[in-house]
Amino acid sequence: MPPSTSGSTSDFFDPARFREDVQAVLDDFLDEQAERLAPLGPDAAALVTEARIAVTGGKRLRAAFCHAGYTAVRPAARDEATDRALLRACASLELLHASALVHDDYMDASDTRRGRAASHRIFEAAHTEAGWDGNAQQYGAAAAILLGDLLLTWADELLRRCGLPLAEVAPALDMFDLCRSEVVAGQFLDVSVQARGAADVDTAMTVLRYKSAKYSVERPLHIGAALAGASAEQIEALTAFGLPLGEAFQLRDDQLGVFGDPELTGKPAGDDLVEGKRTVLVAMALASAPSPEATVLDESLGTPLDVPMVDQLRRIITDAGADARVEELIDSLTTQSLAALEAAPLDGAAKGTLRDLAAAATRRTT
Repeated sequence: MPPSTSGSTSDFFDPARFREDVQAVLDDFLDEQAERLAPLGPDAAALVTEARIAVTGGKRLRAAFCHAGYTAVRPAARDEATDRALLRACASLELLHASALVHDDYMDASDTRRGRAASHRIFEAAHTEAGWDGNAQQYGAAAAILLGDLLLTWADELLRRCGLPLAEVAPALDMFDLCRSEVVAGQFLDVSVQARGAADVDTAMTVLRYKSAKYSVERPLHIGAALAGASAEQIEALTAFGLPLGEAFQLRDDQLGVFGDPELTGKPAGDDLVEGKRTVLVAMALASAPSPEATVLDESLGTPLDVPMVDQLRRIITDAGADARVEELIDSLTTQSLAALEAAPLDGAAKGTLRDLAAAATRRTT
């Protein structure tokens, strides 16, 4: 666990302290960016302020998987400077995640994120309150796109300038490039699936894998391992663990998008149904529900839904057995992941951390 003050690290991983340390790195980095952009005046300051909100809070699982990937390959104690540099590298994944969320909220026309207004809605409201010329929605959209782009740029910068030797960072940057390409292409695949208004289970699984699963677990592990000088065999072992776990992670997210408690998720009830997301859960329900119920579900996706209608669609999904089958798939993928971990040529203590992270990723309620 990277120390907050001084001294060398041990193999013990404290999740709460790690989240605090990642937040401190992000705060310091945004302080630096705010100073750099200060000559641009209050508009740039508003962008930085929203960036701060976008990177505040969260589970920090991507950063944690990056850190675990490093320690799985290089478990020996590190000095304070290396610890600090590694923490900055891990935090870069949280900037990437924030970028994806800002863009995703706009593309999905989401109104909220973590219990507050989504970024594009914040900028839209600012335009309206100020009485500016032009279209407030267009302004909000433009601001969110630019904010997401800026966060993506900063993610690359923070990893590149993390403080580790360039020879160690270069392989991680190659992994990071691949990760970003997969996220963007996966997101476009998702947008295209929603536009076509149809997706079978295999297509929905492909979207899930490239839009979320790989960048949430597998690629963060690879980036951390690459920083530590991982062998091809170790990278392959981390894929065998990380890819099925990432899929289980996103399947849990899809369940929460339909059945989650708004008080815990920060999203309205049945938000994925309102947004019309053709997830694996929905694809399974459409394939298994009786024709009349499947038609109701299909035609209701992406429309305004009141609470009774959300409850009706939930019942259709449950009665079709889709919820239970997704739960079984989560269990199966998690079991596959943990079995691969046991056989992996990785540090034993790091394996314990990875098991804990696997539980955190798949047994969550938010």
